[in-house]
Amino acid sequence: MNNEHFLSVNDLQVHFKTADGIVKATDGLSYTLDRGKTLGIVGESGSGKSVSSSAIMGLHQGTSARIEGNVWLDGVDLLTLSPPEMRKLRGKEIAMIFQDPLSALHPYYTVGHQIAEAYRVHNAVSKKHARKKVVEMLELVGIPQPERRFDGYPHEYSGGMRQRAMIAMALINDPSLLIADEPTTALDVTVQAQILDLLQKLQKEFNTAIIMITHDLGVVAEMADDALVMYAGRAVEYGPVSEVLTHPEMPYTWGLLSSVPDVTADTDIPMVPIPGNPPSLLNQPPGCAFQPRCVHSSKVPGDLCKTTMPDLLPGSHGGSGHLTRCHLPNPELIYETEVAHDVTPTQSEER
Repeated sequence: MNNEHFLSVNDLQVHFKTADGIVKATDGLSYTLDRGKTLGIVGESGSGKSVSSSAIMGLHQGTSARIEGNVWLDGVDLLTLSPPEMRKLRGKEIAMIFQDPLSALHPYYTVGHQIAEAYRVHNAVSKKHARKKVVEMLELVGIPQPERRFDGYPHEYSGGMRQRAMIAMALINDPSLLIADEPTTALDVTVQAQILDLLQKLQKEFNTAIIMITHDLGVVAEMADDALVMYAGRAVEYGPVSEVLTHPEMPYTWGLLSSVPDVTADTDIPMVPIPGNPPSLLNQPPGCAFQPRCVHSSKVPGDLCKTTMPDLLPGSHGGSGHLTRCHLPNPELIYETEVAHDVTPTQSEER
């Protein structure tokens, strides 16, 4: 891993000290991202998606978190910056769209006031100039009657409009890196499609690098250039979307794909959920963290899955940059003969 890319995350570790022990929320995470590209990060709740991205934003500063590794953004290691230095970057060079805009927006202040405040923190402008800029941004993200909506409160906005307002706040300073933490959660499918189209449009306009955190593999197939699958604080599969979603080599990725409902499929064919529950981050099992839930671990000779953590290595399919963390021999053959017929189609097949 190097810092030739716009964003390089190298061996990131985020551990929390608790009364019960050390919670290894993120443990040795590495990836890269270039300007104008999108990385989709997927995984179950508690896999470390949001924690790792919050570390990039510097949101763990001043907490009990112990953070190690490197996060290079345009040649600067963010983890070496002091809180005041990080505050200068946060909201200007790096911005975040939070999962729940209703809780992220302050209920006592108008939406326009809050976006204007985010703009004036990084720009020495008058309130009049800031209002004009915010109205332009609200119009850009598709909020009707932006001049009037400037003075509206969060509770007066619909769910889709609040999410658009959050996007406007995140992009008001033209950030180089945008982290979208499940930006379409709890939105209906039509509004979800509008939000995703908006992000793609704005990305082309501002050449923004985007980290898209989501549970929805359809969103990843539609939006992302690369996909990163996380489990128990680690990357278990990583590479171009076309490789990861069409030639997955990690049983956990197979499980995520087989859990996706398909409205065009035979309604008599049940979805195939992943058995069991994610491991405790306080006391992870030795070896592969997914082994207790993996129905294919018996195909690995000996007790390798139970005793040895697999490295993140190039997959057997030979795709460029496709990495997987698994001991399975010939995973591509196993997937094609035993798993693929149970996996529902994804939008990646239409790309």
